[in-house]
Amino acid sequence: MDMSSNNLSGDIPTSLTRLAGLRSFNLSKNNLTGRIPNDIGDMKVLESVDLSENQLYDQIPQSFSSLSTLSYLNLSDNNLSGMIPLSTQLQSFNSTSFQGNKLCGLPLLVNCSSDDNIPNHEYEVDESDKDEVDWFYISMAIGFALSFWGVCGSLLFKRSWRHAYFRFLDRSWEMLLAKLPIC
Repeated sequence: MDMSSNNLSGDIPTSLTRLAGLRSFNLSKNNLTGRIPNDIGDMKVLESVDLSENQLYDQIPQSFSSLSTLSYLNLSDNNLSGMIPLSTQLQSFNSTSFQGNKLCGLPLLVNCSSDDNIPNHEYEVDESDKDEVDWFYISMAIGFALSFWGVCGSLLFKRSWRHAYFRFLDRSWEMLLAKLPIC
């Protein structure tokens, strides 16, 4: 949805965030005022956001950090202030996406703790992410152990399988050497 350069004014309608399938919206170069809607993070498939050159103020909503599909962001030349929410996605954008505001934190070089006027945000650690990472490594270790002992254990305890396996390796090695040209 591109509504740039239309001389729109007022707040960004919160009903915009209910358009769940919206992949892109451009409201740049208008006269929009107010805050960025807090529930913008509910738009899970959003890939592109351009709200540049407006008069938006206050902080970037924390819900922005949950937009994992976001590949383009431009919030430059507004009156936004505070800390840029922490997320891998937001910190990957160029600092020009945030210029012309009173923002701090990565990817900008402005340190938030050095300015007392900029509020510190407290971020909740998502416990489900920790659980997923831990379970990944646990399942990988269990899979390796079962596979290793499944193969080595069967060769260790079953004499006929062990002899058959080593005969197979000997034959394979002899066939490989027979096919190699000897200088």
